[in-house]
Amino acid sequence: MYQIDFEKPCKVHFIGIGGISMSGLAEILLSEGFQVSGSDMKDSELCQHLRQAGAQVQIGQRAENIQDPDLVVYTAAIHPDNPEFQAAKGKGLPMLSRAELLGELMKNYKEAVNVAGTHGKTTTTSMIAEILMKGEKDPTVTVGGILDSIGGNIRIGGSGCFVAEACEYTNSFLSFFPTISVILNVEADHLDFFKDIDDIRESFRKFILRLPQNEKGFLVFNGDIREPEYFLRDLACDVVTFGKAGNCDYQAEDISFDGFARPSYTLVVKGERLGTVKLGVTGEHNVYNSLAAIAVAQRLGVPFETIRSALEAYHGTERRFERKGECGGFTVIDDYAHHPQEIEATIRTARRCPHKKLWVVFQPHTYSRTKALLPEFAEALSGADEIILADIFAAREKNTVGISSGDLAERIAEKGVPVHYLPDFDTIEKFILEHVKPGDLLITMGAGNVVEIGNRLVSR
Repeated sequence: MYQIDFEKPCKVHFIGIGGISMSGLAEILLSEGFQVSGSDMKDSELCQHLRQAGAQVQIGQRAENIQDPDLVVYTAAIHPDNPEFQAAKGKGLPMLSRAELLGELMKNYKEAVNVAGTHGKTTTTSMIAEILMKGEKDPTVTVGGILDSIGGNIRIGGSGCFVAEACEYTNSFLSFFPTISVILNVEADHLDFFKDIDDIRESFRKFILRLPQNEKGFLVFNGDIREPEYFLRDLACDVVTFGKAGNCDYQAEDISFDGFARPSYTLVVKGERLGTVKLGVTGEHNVYNSLAAIAVAQRLGVPFETIRSALEAYHGTERRFERKGECGGFTVIDDYAHHPQEIEATIRTARRCPHKKLWVVFQPHTYSRTKALLPEFAEALSGADEIILADIFAAREKNTVGISSGDLAERIAEKGVPVHYLPDFDTIEKFILEHVKPGDLLITMGAGNVVEIGNRLVSR
């Protein structure tokens, strides 16, 4: 394993530097005096930002881009036949995956906070970051979304605390070295990689065991996860739980919502009522994300009043129930939800907002996920009044499983919910303008580029 030595900055090349996580890591290295180069398939604001910060970024991936760096970093999306990957291998250069580099960086911090779970990682990571910044802990943060308070997806702080999302896909988080880990939920997802839910649960168990198994390790665990004893058995680190279950250490009582679906609740820690918490973000699911964030912040010594103030001031990251604006008298919201549980939570939140009719424009993300969770997607989406389906966003996949959005439309129609399968964005936009009425609420939903529809509508 190649060791990162911050005392001896070197030359690092990133294959796929324009990704939101890769760009963040590149920026951290730039701040430490490393010479950074990289390539991506298309230009972007993140690539331009890195150039301004001093990186050499090429568009297009070619063997000649590998100019004998000391280390090459690549993402999980890079295939062995990639010309830069092959060139680096051919030259015998040291190589690390993105996850391995992130894990190596964590070793340089006293506290490394990792936020894991099938969903909720970006929001909870952002909540923790907001609290620690307000508590003057000066964290370094890498987050999978754009957070306004740090002006992007990365914050360079001191060497005391590192806060990062920990993704289970391809077992990436098994390369990390956390001192504090959060487990938000463990659900079936990424079934193009994992065999089944038991395989996923085993991966999360291995991740938990990466914590120091002594008083230096701290686990924040959702006590509502099925069979928690499977994950918590034989642990020697400190453990606290949060959730709805009556035996959880961190609980929310007296939950209520304002007219914009923003919750308030009484925080109860190990039976003690600490006071009221008001959130600046919407939805009951964020109550439980905030409980996890509070547990981390208290572990790091942030006073409750500071925590409470930070959570009320935090208004979310881009693409998390983000109000885009209005078009023709109806409101347009955008949300990143791409898993059935996320969709259900988003629709439940929307139901609490003022509206006449709730429309959802959903773009499924990856063929394998759509195929594996087809009944669950149909059930979750049926909570809307009317649904518009775009074609599946392929991402890293090819359609080898014979699935389309038409199959999902059939499942939804069987439930008696109006559904329209309209493959291209132009047709969808025209349909919306003809059918969505003033006072309605429309959500563009998915992890692909469906956000473009909402942007086009509000730009009118």
